[in-house]
Amino acid sequence: MKVSDRVDYALLYDFYGALLTEHQQEVYEDVYFNDMSLSEVAKIHGISRQAVSDLIKRINKILVGYESKLELVKKFNRAKEKVSEIAEIAKELDSEKSGKRLNRIIDIADSVLDEF
Repeated sequence: MKVSDRVDYALLYDFYGALLTEHQQEVYEDVYFNDMSLSEVAKIHGISRQAVSDLIKRINKILVGYESKLELVKKFNRAKEKVSEIAEIAKELDSEKSGKRLNRIIDIADSVLDEF
C-alpha cells in the first residue's frame, strides 16, 4: 500500500470512523495509527492474521462507500481550497484597495457556506 493511500484512508477514517463498530475501530486504529503488524493485531484481538487483513480491506471499502454517498471529504477539500483563495485575495487587498476583489471574497465565502 502506498503512503498516499494510507493518508487517504486515514482522512476517510477521521470523517467516518465513528460510524464503524467498536471492534472495527480498534483493529483499524491498531493497524493504521498504532503501526502494529497484522500478526500483533491478530494476537491482541484473538483472531487470525488473515481475518485482520480481510477486516481492514472490508473497512476500507466501507469508508470509501460512505465517501461516495456523503462526499464529506470532497466538500472539506473544496472548502479548504476556497478558503485558501480567500486568504490570497485578502493579502492582495492590503496593497490594492479594490471593490471588485472585495466582492470576489464575498462570493467565495458565500460559496463555502452553501457547501455546508
